[in-house]
Amino acid sequence: MPASDSKPLISLRHVGLAYANPLARLRLGKDRRIHALRDVSFDVHEGDKLGIIGRNGCGKSTLMRLLARVYEPDSGTVSFSRQVHIQMLSLGVGFEGSLTGRENAVLNGMLLGKTRAHMFSRLEKIKEFSELGDFFEMPVGTYSSGMVLRLGFSVAMETEPDVLLIDEVLGVGDASFARKSQKAIEERFTSHHTIVMISHDPNIITGLCNRAVWIEQGRTMADGPPAEVSAAYLRARDLA
Repeated sequence: MPASDSKPLISLRHVGLAYANPLARLRLGKDRRIHALRDVSFDVHEGDKLGIIGRNGCGKSTLMRLLARVYEPDSGTVSFSRQVHIQMLSLGVGFEGSLTGRENAVLNGMLLGKTRAHMFSRLEKIKEFSELGDFFEMPVGTYSSGMVLRLGFSVAMETEPDVLLIDEVLGVGDASFARKSQKAIEERFTSHHTIVMISHDPNIITGLCNRAVWIEQGRTMADGPPAEVSAAYLRARDLA
């Protein structure tokens, strides 16, 4: 567990979450629920650079959506110390196609609790970083998928949430923009920002994070220094 004695921003205790199984009606004896999370417990403290490590299908993506308040747990508790602004770097999810890039940037920020004035003050930086040019004034429905990714990433970098949730598989635009976005993410790992990142790669976790949590089959297996947690994860993966 982390050494910090401060009250956590987010606290999870014995969290479980399951989905309806679409195959249950087709196959007798099939479990009617798919358990993405079964028993997950950990804290997120202010300033943490927390890595969530685990194999594909272990529940990491579901966990991120739960932290972002997209999902509610079926069991256990998720508590917040205050009105925490949390942003999942989902890159364009929730953008309104009939609104321009500029309008979507303002709306997205306001949904995260930022004021209209705050977002207006960041618009030129968002436009510049996104490299959308005149398309920034056009409806997002006319964008290519790569342009939507650029806008989503640029907005996320300027809204400054209390907690930023990052998916390791993030790939943004062409090679040049991907390098720029990777640099922007790395800068946040050396700042005061609180970050939670999911990965199945222990090298990424040990290289960027100051804490790690290992999730296996929807359960918390370890929580502590990244090198120790990663080593335990690799031993279990090699034995499987």
